[in-house]
Amino acid sequence: MAKLLGTKLLGTKLEQPNFTAKNRFFKSAMSETLADRNNSPTVGLVNLYRRWSRGGAGILMSGNVMVDRNAIGEPGNVAIEDERDLPMLKRWAQAGTQMNTEFWMQINHPGKQSPKSLSKEPVAPSAIPLSGEVAVAFNPPRALTEEEILDLIKRFGNTARIAKKAGFTGVQIHSAHGYLVNQFLSPHHNQREDQWGGNAENRMRFLMEVYREMRRQVGDDFPIGIKLNSADFQRGGFTEEESMQVLKTIDEAGIDLIEISGGNYENPVIFKGGDVRESSKKREAYFLDYADKARQIVKAPIVVTGGFRTAKGMEDALESGSVDMVGIAKPFAIYPDLPNQILNGTYEKLESPHITTGVKALDKKLSSILVLSWYEKQFELMANGKQPEMQLSAWKGLWNSVKKNGASAFMQRRA
Repeated sequence: MAKLLGTKLLGTKLEQPNFTAKNRFFKSAMSETLADRNNSPTVGLVNLYRRWSRGGAGILMSGNVMVDRNAIGEPGNVAIEDERDLPMLKRWAQAGTQMNTEFWMQINHPGKQSPKSLSKEPVAPSAIPLSGEVAVAFNPPRALTEEEILDLIKRFGNTARIAKKAGFTGVQIHSAHGYLVNQFLSPHHNQREDQWGGNAENRMRFLMEVYREMRRQVGDDFPIGIKLNSADFQRGGFTEEESMQVLKTIDEAGIDLIEISGGNYENPVIFKGGDVRESSKKREAYFLDYADKARQIVKAPIVVTGGFRTAKGMEDALESGSVDMVGIAKPFAIYPDLPNQILNGTYEKLESPHITTGVKALDKKLSSILVLSWYEKQFELMANGKQPEMQLSAWKGLWNSVKKNGASAFMQRRA
């Protein structure tokens, strides 16, 4: 079948000094929750990423991989502190790099966003608890010591080194969604008075030292990307202006790829659908207006994730020059071969599932949790060699999450 009109850019290579993506489809990170009880990778992850690699994406990004087994964002996260899981990591990397696919590992630390069931005393830049509806699910954090900060920087580098050794073709620093690196960047969450807090340069220090340590351990020719909030959409938080300053600084340092997102647990903008400019809604992607500005100050390729639903919208974004790849997340859970479908002309518009319990009040109260659990069940189906189920019951997804996570299933989460 002939290709759809208007997909000429989607199918083109993105050639960069440290990597080449075979097309412009970027599968953004989603938390798979498929690790075992020791936070080690499993055959399920191998099966899932084999399925995605055959689906045609140029770059696959793993779900967040933690650098410390004592600091986990949610049950089922993979954690890498050493090489104990290297054989399974190699299988995972090999599965994700089939069909000439780039497979990168997203590396993360939750900071204070580690639930009560997992962390009695989480750590953060400052001893400032989470606020709002989600606060009840998290214990108040204590402030990191200087020695602990330096140890965490080494951990990020070590995890990147192991990812490279295992066969992953790149790594990404998760600096968005309210996790630890984002907490350091935010003047609301970081109120330290030493070299790691205060002015914007000091709040940026942790991120920049993480990047430098990663670069030291993986070398100059291995790609390192960053996922960064355009803003926290939170009073007193990380602003768009500060985000631009971070982008400029890390771009000058040599970052290989920039992915733009936004929000955090306290204000999960994408899940709520708010705080998105009307102009961006019309262009489908949530953060294209921000990308327009970022394009003027950075050289690295830019990815915008969130909102893309049509081939035309994706192609238009690329044609505008604001982005170099289109970031897609949740649709990959139900259309694992989405890039192939679009490029082959067999698909044109993504149909979002209607996830409902049948009880309006419950749907409203648990909206984001129902969505997450529904999509996580789709990951599990593919991990077991089955096909996604568009008609999957919201109750089935929720029950599956409760079985795996207990009360943590009802916690607001982000990828």
